[in-house]
Amino acid sequence: MKKLYIGLMSGTSLDGVDIAIVEFSSKKPVLISSLYQPYPIELLTDLKKACQQARFSFEALGKLDARLGDFYGQCIQESMHSQHIKPKDIAAIGSHGQTIHHSPDSFPPFTLQIGDAHRIADKTGIPVIADFRRRDIAAGGQGAPLVPAFHQFVFQSSSDNTVILNIGGISNISVLHKAPSETVIGFDCGPGNTLMDQWCQQHFDKPYDSYGQLAEEGTIDAQLLNSMLGDPYFKQKYPKSTGPERFNLKWLEAQLGRDQRCKRDVLSTLCELTAQCISQSIRQLSNIDKVLVCGGGTHNKYLMGRLNNLIDQPVETTEKYGIHPDWVEAMAFAWLAKQTMEGKPGNMPSVTGAKKAVILGSIYPA
Repeated sequence: MKKLYIGLMSGTSLDGVDIAIVEFSSKKPVLISSLYQPYPIELLTDLKKACQQARFSFEALGKLDARLGDFYGQCIQESMHSQHIKPKDIAAIGSHGQTIHHSPDSFPPFTLQIGDAHRIADKTGIPVIADFRRRDIAAGGQGAPLVPAFHQFVFQSSSDNTVILNIGGISNISVLHKAPSETVIGFDCGPGNTLMDQWCQQHFDKPYDSYGQLAEEGTIDAQLLNSMLGDPYFKQKYPKSTGPERFNLKWLEAQLGRDQRCKRDVLSTLCELTAQCISQSIRQLSNIDKVLVCGGGTHNKYLMGRLNNLIDQPVETTEKYGIHPDWVEAMAFAWLAKQTMEGKPGNMPSVTGAKKAVILGSIYPA
């Protein structure tokens, strides 16, 4: 069997981990196996506390880092066992880790992802590459987004100028020009699912709005929408990145003020905010031929409908082009692990603003 790579992605949606086992021997990567594992309730509760920085001690953070590493290792073992794949068949694991705080514009800038890679390596017997984002920040970049290099590797076309839109907790785009000499552009548009998910959890006792059904029942509040779109981030020039550290319920409460609003109307307006910040980001670009969407937001039919109405170009999912939209990011971190193991850069300075292309992450031997 040819050497395979494993990618782990735990995004800002904070729901669980995606695991992709990938083969890179052909021109395009082949997804051998995929597994989504939701976080156990107790682990999820503690992760949310850590992300919200609510009375979280160094001891608690250290224990959470260890617990998360053990959980990731166990999930990888289950994924390999289901496919009868042995550790010797895997060249390396690329683990994104769970982002606890991302602050690229502070002084000094920093980002923090946890999920002890030593424990993953010990549990699986496979080398692990982790802590990808801090190397780019050390080189003067935003540390995000990191997936545009993989998007270029997989989706660049000689016939079309293509936007790859990822809608996770935060939405981000990669702009791939058909001329290889053109620079790749990429940046975070703003909220993806994060505000909608948090609102659903707080007011509807649901982890998220399945297919956008609740949002579709509401009415867009134009005053609230305009207030939210007035946030300076949306006018900020790229390269730029953001996260739930900025766009969260406290931010939303400040926008709502003391006015009483229908809960479904707020959810509908949050969905429209996501659609508007994405469409505005794409409209500032020129000569775009098509938009390919990946990430959990592709399952929100109401959101996808709004995007189709707001974006002039055809909007399709990446599945039409060979990769299911649920697994693009996990596959990207398998590819980033491969880049690191081969001593090749993984960031794109034109995207992150780094001074130079650098090899990302740290290698934790088996």
